[in-house]
Amino acid sequence: MRIAIDARELCGKPTGVGRYLRELISVWATLPTEKHHFILCGHESIPLPSNLISKSFEVRVSTGSGLWWEQYKLPKMVKEARADVLFSPGYSGPLISPVPVVLAVHDVSFTAHPEWFSLREGLRRRLTTRSSAHAAARVLTLSEFSKNEIIDHLGIPPEKIEIIYPGVTRLIENPQNLEHAAPNPTVLFVGSILNRRHVPELIAGFANLANRWPTARLVVVGENRTCPYLDIDWYRKKTNFGDRIEIYSYVSEDTLRDLYSQAQVFAFLSEYEGFGLTPAEALTSGIPIVILDTPVAREIYSQAAIYVSKLDTFLIEKALEQALDNKKERLRVLTTAKTVLERYSWTGCANQILEVMLKVGQGLEGK
Repeated sequence: MRIAIDARELCGKPTGVGRYLRELISVWATLPTEKHHFILCGHESIPLPSNLISKSFEVRVSTGSGLWWEQYKLPKMVKEARADVLFSPGYSGPLISPVPVVLAVHDVSFTAHPEWFSLREGLRRRLTTRSSAHAAARVLTLSEFSKNEIIDHLGIPPEKIEIIYPGVTRLIENPQNLEHAAPNPTVLFVGSILNRRHVPELIAGFANLANRWPTARLVVVGENRTCPYLDIDWYRKKTNFGDRIEIYSYVSEDTLRDLYSQAQVFAFLSEYEGFGLTPAEALTSGIPIVILDTPVAREIYSQAAIYVSKLDTFLIEKALEQALDNKKERLRVLTTAKTVLERYSWTGCANQILEVMLKVGQGLEGK
């Protein structure tokens, strides 16, 4: 089968969707070359890792950007490639496509909470995702929580939606024995900085903690995409411990691995996610996680977390201290994580998505 992929998210500096797609195609690259042919479609050159340079992969480029490229250039590329199906991994795809579309919608925060987005961006995302989901042959999502949100907010029939959990990438090959926190502990946050992830509250909770932990530091990694805009550096400076709070908009993969190897606690106080991949990556790296208590967090991490019941500075401080100083709690989280993480496999995820695409591309969906 010939499978076209909207691979724009692999260009530049891949983050959420780009990393998701990169892991999928890394698995598909291990398949026998005579089975399937993958056509990666982009608006600029797509650098392929060495393991993807094979007869089963090709890259096609057609310049352009945004909605114009997606709705007009991409369908033309798919037709010229003689594809049987198109995989769109990033929320939207062509409304008129020469082949069936399998669309991934990871969450619908822009519809559930429009206040987190600018008027223009929120409207664009609501219109394109809703229209794309209705036009697609199949919609994929990451959790039961997200499936229910897609049904409620986009009006997609339940039988059209497939839940496929992602895998979790181990960033550290040989995780430390983190039953005890290090003498100079690092609290780490990784992810785009969004209003719903409450980084200012994390900084405030850490600042309280820092009074009693003079060697602790907080490292925040992620592009600031808050709306309304929050000056995260202002929150850092207003504490008395600004020199122990580091903020980076982007780091290389090697630097990211170094940060995970140095971290003793991973904090992620998000009130809305489709899955929440970076805390799971922390768990697989042997790092206890502190998470805001939400339905999706309970679904994904189960008991392998220390939960904060609400966004209260005192409660955040206590949860961070518990994660750093309570041997029993650290051991409980790390022991439970082994069972929880068994549910998440990139091989399993890629194979399930491929199975959906084969059914759709061969016209077998629903039979």
